[in-house]
Amino acid sequence: MNTNRYALIVAGGSGSRMQSQEPKQFLPLAGKPVLMHTLALFSDYQIVLVLPQKHIDRWKELCATYHFHLAHEIVAGGSERSFSVQNGLEHIPDHSWVAIHDGVRPLASRELIDKCFIEAEKVGNAVAMVPLKDSLRMLSVQGTKAADRSQFMLVQTPQVFRSSEIKLAYLESRTKISTDDATIFEENGNMIHAVTGEYTNIKITTKGDLVYAESLLDIKEKA
Repeated sequence: MNTNRYALIVAGGSGSRMQSQEPKQFLPLAGKPVLMHTLALFSDYQIVLVLPQKHIDRWKELCATYHFHLAHEIVAGGSERSFSVQNGLEHIPDHSWVAIHDGVRPLASRELIDKCFIEAEKVGNAVAMVPLKDSLRMLSVQGTKAADRSQFMLVQTPQVFRSSEIKLAYLESRTKISTDDATIFEENGNMIHAVTGEYTNIKITTKGDLVYAESLLDIKEKA
């Protein structure tokens, strides 16, 4: 295990868009909860998992039920994602590298994760992104206007930073709320470095996403 690389997994979602009482990170995917797939991707690293306080006991129950024994530290999250990340970062030592990753992105490849760490160690940070496939239009009071999609990227996780620098960025942005760590980092005067992500590195938020993830895992297992 690499003692200088950490994974901060943020899993604060609910099941509202799934129309489920179970939080989306706990829903079954290919025989086990989504979140277990995600944590398994980072088995080579030291893992800090951030969960809402009210979900921690349920997660421990699931770990016992599925005999999930991958080592990880559990931290209680905050009312917003940015506050949860801050709470988790307090458990990441300085002078290390940390990959911040969404708990409901269970299909990122290990190759992508390694690539993000390697690139960050070269240039200071690394954020997974993919180009847009579809045409893009901008809303205005006059209607819509075509936009050049080559000027935009879709942001994913993992996002890898020096722990001391991302901690400082969040400290300086304590009153701001953002769903993207790169935005917080950039607002503190840092330049973001893109790493080519993966279109299969989807974020599971709807029932359709869950079905698609099942099919992707099935294809991967048969390959």
